[in-house]
Amino acid sequence: FGGVSINPQMMDLRGGADIVVATPGRLLDLVRQNALKLGGVSLCVLDEADRLLDMGFSEEINAILALLPGKRQNLFFSATFPDSVQALADSLLKDPVRIEVASEPQDKPDIVQRAITVDVPRRTQLLRYLILQQQWERVLVFVATKYAAEHVADKLQRAGLHVGAFHGEFSQGTRSQLLADFKACRLQVLVATDVAARGIDIAGLPAVVNYDLPRSAVDYTHRIGRTGRAGESGTAISFVTADTEAHFRLIENRNDLRIVREVVAGFEPTELPAPVNPVTDTVNGGVKGARKSKKDKLREAAAKAAEGN
Repeated sequence: FGGVSINPQMMDLRGGADIVVATPGRLLDLVRQNALKLGGVSLCVLDEADRLLDMGFSEEINAILALLPGKRQNLFFSATFPDSVQALADSLLKDPVRIEVASEPQDKPDIVQRAITVDVPRRTQLLRYLILQQQWERVLVFVATKYAAEHVADKLQRAGLHVGAFHGEFSQGTRSQLLADFKACRLQVLVATDVAARGIDIAGLPAVVNYDLPRSAVDYTHRIGRTGRAGESGTAISFVTADTEAHFRLIENRNDLRIVREVVAGFEPTELPAPVNPVTDTVNGGVKGARKSKKDKLREAAAKAAEGN
């Protein structure tokens, strides 16, 4: 994997390997350094193929596949099978056997979900207030961008809290150290982008805060799932502003939820949600915006023309 020095990995490969598990970018780096040759590969496994393509690895995957011998077995593992994964499977697999494993019913995690309405400029003050009021030993705060992660972390740090920013532009070593500090309670607050939403297990995390709402209903589920793990209880709080009320309603609908909007004394919102009719992304539950579609524009033009006649 990338984000760390390549030299130890090159040393590990000197004696050869029966199995190599790799992220796409670092695998190509090793090939370019002549530390790895793929001409003898007999089995290629793409794990979480849907996520690999969704995270923009399609070009790197195609580059790797071009280096593999033509005679091999391919295995695809994917929690979902969107069109992009199906197209890749159709291009690579010959008479494939498809195996579907039904998910086992699981107990619903014990997570109290709250939604607090607040004006955008007051969110950081409200976050600090909640941390002190609730006396959270640790809290994971999700924001939308790298800039927001560093900005919010800096403001909380200056307010006297032990805070770290966590995003994808940090090296793997830095991220590992931040997580170790957070798990050991050396950091009380970790302000993170969605790079932290999947695959990270933080035992006993009491609370998650959506400072910025996630782009999709699926990401909402993954975010709040960082708390209430392994039979423990947890709290997930979402800040809902006037501009994001419609988007949060969409997240509720996609997840079959209805969360009462709360107002915290001293942080009463002054802005009112504007009535919108958002165009939704039916694939992953995101909001694309309120712009009129091409069909709507054509219908309006046709109606005006009919009125003129």
